[in-house]
Amino acid sequence: MRRTFLQGAVTVTCVDASVTLTQGMPRVRFVLAIAVLVAASACGGGGAQPGGTTPVDRESLRPEEWGTRNFYSAYDAIAALRPAWLNLRGPEGQVQVYVDDNHLGGVEVLRTIRPSSIAVMKHLDGIQASARYGLNHDQGAILVSTRATRRN
Repeated sequence: MRRTFLQGAVTVTCVDASVTLTQGMPRVRFVLAIAVLVAASACGGGGAQPGGTTPVDRESLRPEEWGTRNFYSAYDAIAALRPAWLNLRGPEGQVQVYVDDNHLGGVEVLRTIRPSSIAVMKHLDGIQASARYGLNHDQGAILVSTRATRRN
């Protein structure tokens, strides 16, 4: 449908597209809804795929992760695979180390622990470590469970 208007000496012709848009809107909405569903299903996934790799837990370290790499100590394994665990997050304090729930001191203790005796190592950030162990743990804590305690 065309409409013509006179404005001064200029004639303006407009095409009335409202009829076409109104009739085509359900189709546009349908196509848009299908496109959104396809995009969401392509991106979503969410679970582990058969034959795929499992996601790595950045707060724990297991012997399976270092595999055939030969580390001399637990400190070397952490420095290579989880270096953020050793970073200090302020001017004072140090990361505390617990072996089988016994407080042994700072990260230098990790140099005395052989990887062959480790079942799992876990990291607690400053908030979690302070809530669990109290003051002087604002830099976090590394919990080491040895194979001897995991058997019981």
